[in-house]
Amino acid sequence: MSSPLRFIYSCIFYLITPLLLLKLWRRGAKAPAYRQRISERFGFPSKVSPSRPLWVHAVSVGETVAIAPVLKKLMAKHPQLPILITTSTPTGADRVAKIFAEFPQVWHQYCPYDQPAAVANFIGKQQPLGLLIVETELWPNMLAQCKRKQVPVVLANARMSEKSARGYRKLASLTQDMLNQLTLLIAQYERDAQRFVELGLSEDKLRVSGSIKFDADEDPTLDERAAALGAQIGSRKVVILGSSHESEEQGVLQLMPALWEQYPDLLLIIVPRHPERFDHVAQLAAQYSDRVGRRSSQASFENLQIYIGDTMGELKLLYSVADLAIVGGSFVPLGGQSPIEPASLGKGVLMGPQQFNFSVICPELENAGALQSCEDYSQIALHLTALLASDVQVREMGSKAQQYCLAQQGATNMLLEEIDKVLLVENSAHSR
Repeated sequence: MSSPLRFIYSCIFYLITPLLLLKLWRRGAKAPAYRQRISERFGFPSKVSPSRPLWVHAVSVGETVAIAPVLKKLMAKHPQLPILITTSTPTGADRVAKIFAEFPQVWHQYCPYDQPAAVANFIGKQQPLGLLIVETELWPNMLAQCKRKQVPVVLANARMSEKSARGYRKLASLTQDMLNQLTLLIAQYERDAQRFVELGLSEDKLRVSGSIKFDADEDPTLDERAAALGAQIGSRKVVILGSSHESEEQGVLQLMPALWEQYPDLLLIIVPRHPERFDHVAQLAAQYSDRVGRRSSQASFENLQIYIGDTMGELKLLYSVADLAIVGGSFVPLGGQSPIEPASLGKGVLMGPQQFNFSVICPELENAGALQSCEDYSQIALHLTALLASDVQVREMGSKAQQYCLAQQGATNMLLEEIDKVLLVENSAHSR
């Protein structure tokens, strides 16, 4: 039976359906993929596996990249297991296609909107063995329908910032219902775990593993490609602004004229978080320099001051050729994008004050001497000026970052054990 709050929530979701369609259509003007496969978002799958799949929901790119090593190890153990990955964004869909191109048993669909009929139809058609949710994507009807259909649910790599917890507390009864419908929750850290318990999660459903993002999928070609790209850049100093959001590019770009006076050969690489902003960021960069190149046009690095990383799936490569990384999403109220990727590559990290998505990792990186927090862009300028004057300090910062990341590995193995125990072994009927 639907709780009163979930009933109201569902009614509102149905009422805003025209707005959801309008939003897809408007986004599709810049990113045409938003206008494709719309029926999947309403629970009508474009493909149904002949045998019951493991359903994995990874909302977008970061979650897809994080779960990829886990799924590849899982498939090595269960080579016949079909895996359906749902995302909410086309960039996530694109990353699924690229990462799992050599795995025909993996396919992508858009996650159905959290409307009772859409979710029920989706689950009824796919009949998943279990649902693995990456990080904290809690949807009332998704979880309620899974419980109704006896589909076990594991929430993996879960995190809960204090800011997010305050939001969930405002809907305390709905939040407690959702948490009680989980079969198992694997939190990143004790602080996250405690917040879930305070919100109503039963402790017997809780494990703590650390973050799976430290167990990154190894790319055997990365070193070779990074060396080739680094040779093109030469001996210049390189600063990258990775996964940047609206206003962050301008905040960093306005610092560059003064930095170029001190370091004339300094190259700034900008990689916007969302591909629909690539053109806008390139136009913005042109207001600060007439020496702007774009990755998509294979621009030569000769005489460039700004390089726009406007291709998909190459952020790690571009981090690899930088000396220092400014991580985006940290100067806007989004909680920061992940500092783990540049840190694991041995790059010193600079971030703005918005770090609540990584409220454990950022302070630990800072205490390790691998990250510098900046209250505003002027502090970014001060830190960059000091660091670029000392190659030794830059190398030490990068070395400490890599050492910290290596010490945090191991969460993947725990998650694999729990997937086997909770989602596969107890539901091992692989035929419909």
